[in-house]
Amino acid sequence: METAIHGRLTLSPNTVFNPKPGEKQSLCRGPCTNRGILMAISTTGSGKGAGILEKPVIERTTPGRESEFDLRKSRKTAPPYRVILHNDNYNKREYVVQVLMKVIPGMTLDNAVNIMQEAHYNGLAVVIICAQADAEEHCMQLRGNGLLSSIEPASGGC
Repeated sequence: METAIHGRLTLSPNTVFNPKPGEKQSLCRGPCTNRGILMAISTTGSGKGAGILEKPVIERTTPGRESEFDLRKSRKTAPPYRVILHNDNYNKREYVVQVLMKVIPGMTLDNAVNIMQEAHYNGLAVVIICAQADAEEHCMQLRGNGLLSSIEPASGGC
């Protein structure tokens, strides 16, 4: 995205700034596609002087990437989900630990062993709490490696 305005423009009190594409008086440099930029106008004197058009602050985002505000908003609206590992009598404990470390990002050996032990002794264990899409992906990867897993909303219960 290019900066739409460069420098300052002095306007008389009766001037309306409404540039049209191709005009020589336009403040746009190169192709100017975004004309919905809010600008602050300050006046000098008792209202009879010229106004100064200040350069706006434009938030730059990478194409295809949401702004930080949108990311915070989506995190608040997306309820967390638990990925649950169920005990089975088919897989060896070492294999379960290996799969947990391979499938879950950031899973340490100690955490994987603790989760495996909890599932073995209690019948199930919470592997990770994350967004629904991530929980579904982790669950499918665990199942793809022969482990029994499910997801549930994390909002209720303990």
